Amino acid sequence: MAESRPDGRAPSALRPVSLQRQAVAYAEGSCLSVFGGTRVLCAASVEQGVPGWKKGRGEGWITAEYAMLPRATHTRTSRERGQLGGRTQEIQRLIGRSVRAMLDDFAWGEWTVKVDCDVLQADGGTRTAAITGACVAVVDAFDWMVAQKHLSVSPVKRRVAAVSVGVIDGVACADLCYAEDVRAEVDMNVVMASNGQFVEVQGTGEHGTFDRRQLDALLDLAGASIAELDAQQRRALGIV
Repeated sequence: MAESRPDGRAPSALRPVSLQRQAVAYAEGSCLSVFGGTRVLCAASVEQGVPGWKKGRGEGWITAEYAMLPRATHTRTSRERGQLGGRTQEIQRLIGRSVRAMLDDFAWGEWTVKVDCDVLQADGGTRTAAITGACVAVVDAFDWMVAQKHLSVSPVKRRVAAVSVGVIDGVACADLCYAEDVRAEVDMNVVMASNGQFVEVQGTGEHGTFDRRQLDALLDLAGASIAELDAQQRRALGIV
């Protein structure tokens, strides 16, 4: 049996979640994503033009960048200047893949949507909070393009959200805070679309191995948690 979680939550419970839409005055879409003590500011910017490798196709592009502020953690970390660290590159690629999964194609003309995800405070699950908030920002960015008559209709086909799950003292737990993440036997990040399909699953036996039964339990737990996050997104976006 797992010891009590640091904040007293049940194994299946998310931390308090808040998705504050339009958190930035100047971005075409934005969201302050809060998962307990983790706070990530997501801003989606619309720019005319596309990367060189896409020019001339009549297609758009959507990409993401991720960064952590120096005092997002208990001790100061230096800003990443020039070459990004491997962890940062891996996370921003994950965010980019996740928001691109909101679309079926890029047939909206040569426009680029760039999503900046900046971690203001980190307490575990920064990439999952970033993905969940980035989705809200991207929806608003494309709606802005429609309102400005750059597009006739938004290309967004589905929402995406993400959650961390893990095995702690043999028990599957949802939405791990940092204190849990560092001691979890198994750590997994799951990204799912609002149609119930998986976008990405990243799972590792950090301090041991796991069997199929535990894998299934973690995926079921992630699915239930992401359904809650999708409901939060719908409320933030005013979708009935």
